[in-house]
Amino acid sequence: MTIASLLSPVTGQAGPARLTQAQDWMQGRTLYGGASALIAYTMATRAFSDLPPLRAAQVGFVAPVGEDIELDAQIVRKGRNVTQVRSDIYSNGQVALTAFWLFANGREANALRRTDALPDWPGPPEQNAVAMKGEGPSFIQSNFEIRFGQSKDDKRKGTIRRWARLTEEHDLDPVGKLVLMGDVMPPGAIRAMERPGPISSINWSFNILDPETQSPGGWYLAENASQHADWGYSSERLRMWDANGNQVIDGLQCVAVFG
Repeated sequence: MTIASLLSPVTGQAGPARLTQAQDWMQGRTLYGGASALIAYTMATRAFSDLPPLRAAQVGFVAPVGEDIELDAQIVRKGRNVTQVRSDIYSNGQVALTAFWLFANGREANALRRTDALPDWPGPPEQNAVAMKGEGPSFIQSNFEIRFGQSKDDKRKGTIRRWARLTEEHDLDPVGKLVLMGDVMPPGAIRAMERPGPISSINWSFNILDPETQSPGGWYLAENASQHADWGYSSERLRMWDANGNQVIDGLQCVAVFG
């Protein structure tokens, strides 16, 4: 099983690790961002096993992450309800990914507001056509099933929305699954580019809205939407909903747009 094999070298102990299944998750010369973020998240949770649920994260994609890496994790601060952890992935002696995780116990709600419903809900995944069959990075073909999540005549210039689920049986916790899947779509800026060229995620900051999510069929609706693109960068909003229409991730990302 590729997910378990990818994570098996992550023991929670600081030091070198060899990702023997890295090729199943490569995107160009680096690991797919969701896979490298999952490794950093797993390092944090295996290093400190008594953590409360994850509520938010800030991930910096600093340099390519390959097969041979070093891992480290440390508690930055532990309070009564909130524990903040930093975990890092090193490659060739330099930081390749750095992540700051905010774990927090739930409290009695003094504020209650549900996210707004998505106004143009695409309907269940089974009613949408298969997308990206034989297209896109190889890790998509090997690990995900993708279906359209917006009509073909959608005129929004910088938005990509698709249904996605993992094709492999796995034992990831609900948050680990969101971390792995949350960055699966290409940036919305790809729809605003004037000519073909490479794109690269620089960071990813997100809030977990439901750390216990269990979406029917394993399906999640992922959306990447460029809010502003200029000067070679795009500011993107990343959101994800479960199959019942409940939003589970709210995030932001900076993307470099080349060419």
